[in-house]
Amino acid sequence: MRVIAGKYRSRRLKTPSSFKVRPTSDRLRETLFNILGPSVEESLFVDLYAGTGAIGIEAISRGAREVFFIDRDPGSINLVRQNLESLEISTGVEVITADAERGLDKLAARHLIADFIFLDPPYNDDGCAQVLEYLDASHLVAPQGFVIAEHSSKLDLPERLDRLERTRLLEQGDAALSFYRLAAAA
Repeated sequence: MRVIAGKYRSRRLKTPSSFKVRPTSDRLRETLFNILGPSVEESLFVDLYAGTGAIGIEAISRGAREVFFIDRDPGSINLVRQNLESLEISTGVEVITADAERGLDKLAARHLIADFIFLDPPYNDDGCAQVLEYLDASHLVAPQGFVIAEHSSKLDLPERLDRLERTRLLEQGDAALSFYRLAAAA
């Protein structure tokens, strides 16, 4: 696995030795960041279920000003820290050991507003729908921000919640990306 573009382009990232973590493929990561484009620059980016940290590191490489990595698994947190250390990234990042909702609670308590919140729970987990509901009720998403959920293409996520609405669904193999924004009437 490698960083696709930006400051750390082509640098290798450590990958898990177990199958507990399913890193986002290079191809899907490239597609995601091609869609997000230059809007990542100077953004506040949250990488939920961070795993290896590849998504958040890609955001840093492309100019995000601040990235929060949240994962509850100590092995994943250790892997994120190792990858940040190997790239000598020490500023503009924070690694939080917590489940998704508790990690988001910590950000909310600091009154942070995220431009991008990327979530990629295990495909056999119902975390996607729960976290979307949490984010729908929170004030963590910037007015022009995105919530992006990576999930199994077989999983049917809601098109609209109270405040969030899906604006795009992209499928690539057995993976899918659902892009949510605050609804205009919200």
